[in-house]
Amino acid sequence: MLRRLSFLLPVAILALAIGLRVADPPGVERLRSAVFDEYQHLKPRAWTDADVRVVDIDDASLERLGQWPWPRNLVAEFVDRLGEAGAAVVVFDVVFAEPDRTSPSRIVPLWRRSAGDVDLDALLARLPDHDHEFARVMGEVPTVLGMQFHDGPLPRRPARKWSMAVGGEDPRPFLPVFSGAVTNLPELEAAAAGLGSFNSSTDRDGVIRHLPLFVRLKGGDDTVTGDVYPSLAAEALRVAQGAAANTYRIKMAGGSGESAFGAQTGLAQVRIGEMAMPTDSAGRLWLYDTGFVRERFVPAWHVFERNFDRARVEGKILLVGTSASGLKDLRATPLNPVAAGVEVHAQALEQIITGEYLQRPDWTTGAELVWLLLFGVVLAVFLPRWGAAWCAIVAVGGIAASLAASWLAFAQLGWLVDPVYPALAVVLLYLGQSLVQYLRTENEKRQVRGAFSRYLSPAVVERLARDPSSLRLGGETRPMTLMFCDIRGFTTISESLEAEELTSFINRFLTPMTDIILENGGTIDKYMGDAIMAFWNAPLDDPEHAGNAARAALTMIRSLTVLNNDWQGAALAAGRPYRTVAIGVGLNTGPCCVGNVGSEQRFDYSVLGDTVNLASRLEGQSKTYGVSIVAGAATVEDAPELAWLELDLIRVKGKDNAVRIFALLGDEAVAAEPWFRLAVMAQADMLTAYRAQDWRRARDALERVRQASGGHLDDLCDLFERRLTDFERQAPATPWDGVYAAAEK
Repeated sequence: MLRRLSFLLPVAILALAIGLRVADPPGVERLRSAVFDEYQHLKPRAWTDADVRVVDIDDASLERLGQWPWPRNLVAEFVDRLGEAGAAVVVFDVVFAEPDRTSPSRIVPLWRRSAGDVDLDALLARLPDHDHEFARVMGEVPTVLGMQFHDGPLPRRPARKWSMAVGGEDPRPFLPVFSGAVTNLPELEAAAAGLGSFNSSTDRDGVIRHLPLFVRLKGGDDTVTGDVYPSLAAEALRVAQGAAANTYRIKMAGGSGESAFGAQTGLAQVRIGEMAMPTDSAGRLWLYDTGFVRERFVPAWHVFERNFDRARVEGKILLVGTSASGLKDLRATPLNPVAAGVEVHAQALEQIITGEYLQRPDWTTGAELVWLLLFGVVLAVFLPRWGAAWCAIVAVGGIAASLAASWLAFAQLGWLVDPVYPALAVVLLYLGQSLVQYLRTENEKRQVRGAFSRYLSPAVVERLARDPSSLRLGGETRPMTLMFCDIRGFTTISESLEAEELTSFINRFLTPMTDIILENGGTIDKYMGDAIMAFWNAPLDDPEHAGNAARAALTMIRSLTVLNNDWQGAALAAGRPYRTVAIGVGLNTGPCCVGNVGSEQRFDYSVLGDTVNLASRLEGQSKTYGVSIVAGAATVEDAPELAWLELDLIRVKGKDNAVRIFALLGDEAVAAEPWFRLAVMAQADMLTAYRAQDWRRARDALERVRQASGGHLDDLCDLFERRLTDFERQAPATPWDGVYAAAEK
């Protein structure tokens, strides 16, 4: 059965992979786009001066010239200055859809209400209309205005200033289609040398990877020219080349010199004047990104400077747009997540002028399918005969071949050949063969699980199932975080409960605490009556082991509040007094030996080392210092974002070296609270004075700790006040290093 499955499964996976390639679902399309983006990161288009500039209405321009939109007379002066500086064409990535509200003809009617007998009509007759002034300047300086196409209403169809010739079938079914448009004022349209769409083509992930050179507007006449409108970049290029480039020439895939193999596959090439550019089937230009280039931009306010360097704009195509964040025209491109929208059009123009393109030829899809089929058949035939090692070599080789061919096509030819589907098929085929191997070994693993699941943690059982050879004594040394948790005054509590009640109490306590430790990535080492020993970063790697252990401790303290409420309610119902249950937690981080510890007859997965012993001692100090959680310095260093307060420098019982200990008072939110910051600074001042035997300054700082904490640290403050009183009566022996020797564990 397994032998037959080892042949049929790869065949089924190959059929599925081919079906996915034909369907091209969104998820795989996004993956393919991500690979092409990464290619551009590895080899971006190098910026060269193509005489294209973005005249940027940036934040500095808004600050100097006023909020947008500017009065049209200011825009007219702006265009006039660019024309005087020798601009080839001025292109607005803006639509002027409404009359200028600052024009005299718009403002004077508002003045009539309060102007009295002033002859406003005579004043109005002497003032020029801002829109007329803007139109007049556009008649002198070649200007292209932008339009926004959408799927809303269409109050008025935009004017057309071009002609179009098509080689092959009708291109309209392949173009992006819209039902409405936001157009410019008729007076401005008439004066403009060109009108273009500034619509961009955004993929599902919000990234612009294409720029449509044409869009289609519903409801036109039966001719292509009646429906199809050029992009802003296309119009800029047409106007910049003069009357010789008045006609757009579209070549379809089935047109002269193009092979479509009998199918209608869309557009193949667009020619504007002397420049021809390849497109995809929808007439879109692939964006070959350079990322942000400062030399591409000229701040708009510079144009109004008296000493403006006209060489910055002379003879250049100038695209007027904005990078100001408040105007919300920021877009994501493969190399820039916050590119100005106008920059996309500028990059498209640069590509066309310099002839640097990315393209996906019509034959690439067919070639990808052929490669997928050939390689898949080879794998389906030979994989059942080879072992796991050879399967891995073939799989890696197939993926490497797909990626290498795709990268070389991009780097050398600018072709976008999809490496995703072949690689995905190879991975799926290899996984299929691995599944057969898995089924063959599952019975062995099931036996291992059954033998050890009753007395080892689930993570260790899975590790043993994957590697039965690890069933031996020994271990490894690795950095770990240890936790010890103990109920305070448990002896008194146990004396007040019957045996069944005590068992229920312990189970009620250990269950939620265990859940919290496991949810935060910890491993339970053992239960010792009312105490819990747990560790992090074994058997599975946990780079955040210190932080996860600390957060588990905080959650345990919060969970104990809920338990106390439940226990108190039960005690009141039974008519017996209740004593609030408190716990102490010790945390310590450092190198430990972890592995199978015990005898040849019986062993357990546990941890040994000095770090473990210190963690146990720190748990005992939580009662001494009146806090719930005490940790060593290494834990604090690995999780500095939490609310740590230094307690003391102590020498625990059984240890020669002193260690700094800290209290954990909360998470990141507590660490950001003003009271905590004041308490930390005051405690630091207190410890400095204390270790310098400046008892008066230590008392002053200790009082600041008490006030800042608002009662949270009263036990700690009382402890140090007692020490200070004792030292004031009798100074410590000389020399004194400020270390407190703990007499109890």
